[in-house]
Amino acid sequence: MTASTISPDTRNTFESTIGGYTVGTRAHSLSAWFVLALRLMMGWAFAYSGFTKIVAAEPFSAGGYLANVAATNGNPIAGLFAWMGSTPWFVEFADVAVPWGELFIGLGLFVGAVVRLAAFFGALMMLMFYFGNWDIAHGVINGDFAYMLVFLAVAAFGAGRILGLDAWIENYEISGQSLLERYPILEYVLG
Repeated sequence: MTASTISPDTRNTFESTIGGYTVGTRAHSLSAWFVLALRLMMGWAFAYSGFTKIVAAEPFSAGGYLANVAATNGNPIAGLFAWMGSTPWFVEFADVAVPWGELFIGLGLFVGAVVRLAAFFGALMMLMFYFGNWDIAHGVINGDFAYMLVFLAVAAFGAGRILGLDAWIENYEISGQSLLERYPILEYVLG
């Protein structure tokens, strides 16, 4: 459906039913700009964070954080963090996955390519940071939790289609069919 064939009554309309409960609303036309701003902000922040870890004078090391953070803050999954910090292969994995993951998540968001996949992994990283930085002195909601929700919102709104490469990738034609029509599962990684 093109923009000219969408009924004005259904543009910017959202509705979802989960567990028998339906919620819905009509978003303001400026919402696309705010979703784009969220995608670019998180893209820049993660790309910058990953890049600075990669080019730092000292190699990035997650071992100390993983081994020590859980024991000091009442973390509800302290055992998992202790296991991660005391398992050499996992520490080696985290030493590579964290900086390069941040860089690639950030670049994907920044250029709007494979945004849903990038946002999923960004939300997963923020969930781990949320538990790693556990502190409920001011409530259970903190910046890590809020950033996790930003990643999920970016994915839910298909932010890669807003001035991003995902709009082009989804419509790329192979034998007269768009990539998304040919491989519908890509809807879960693009957008």
